[in-house]
Amino acid sequence: MGNLLKVLTREIENYPHFFLDFENAQPTEGEREIWNQISAVLQDSESILADLQAYKGAGPEIRDMRNPAIQNDFSYYRRTISRNRINNMHLDIENEVNNEMANRMSLFYAEATPMLKTLSNATMHFVSENKTLPIENTTDCLSTMTSVCKVMLETPEYRSRFTSEETLMFCMRVMVGVIILYDHVHPVGAFCKTSKIDMKGCIKVLKEQAPDSVEGLLNALRFTTKHLNDESTSKQIRAMLQ
Repeated sequence: MGNLLKVLTREIENYPHFFLDFENAQPTEGEREIWNQISAVLQDSESILADLQAYKGAGPEIRDMRNPAIQNDFSYYRRTISRNRINNMHLDIENEVNNEMANRMSLFYAEATPMLKTLSNATMHFVSENKTLPIENTTDCLSTMTSVCKVMLETPEYRSRFTSEETLMFCMRVMVGVIILYDHVHPVGAFCKTSKIDMKGCIKVLKEQAPDSVEGLLNALRFTTKHLNDESTSKQIRAMLQ
């Protein structure tokens, strides 16, 4: 990660042409506290996914579930809980979702891409709460991460150093996620001519992959970004995302 910091502080002249080793990155002592916090969350999420994968009751349905189905099932759960309360039926209090959490879950799943929307809101909140920091501090970091991921994906020398296809997918997800964050935070977005993100290059990299593996990422750019349909967006970029 030291190379990335050097890029952000302009200490590397050939930005962004370097390899960022996602697979073997380790925290420094200064980063360890945040690293430990994130690791705990990721381990918890892996445990939840493992429970879902091991569940035998409705395995195919869970794997095929999308946001509308989750919302419908969750609404049914809430109605069932309400009826049980009215009828004074025995409830498993320990496993019941309280009203506050249920409302938050409903709002979360109401979004087309809940996690990206949450990240966008958190980034925008950070920018609005830290008005003394130049917005370029945030947008430059985001555009740099996008460029680094794009270069690693389109350069055979770098791409061949990844040991698994999952890392390539991770790199593409990071690139798309950071583009969406940039588009929400930057005043004129990621698609205008003055953007520091090479949108044509990023879309081209995605379209060179197997269609089934990137359709969700392309849809995220189509439907989760803020400025795609602005007049300042070139017709060529719009055509690439149709």
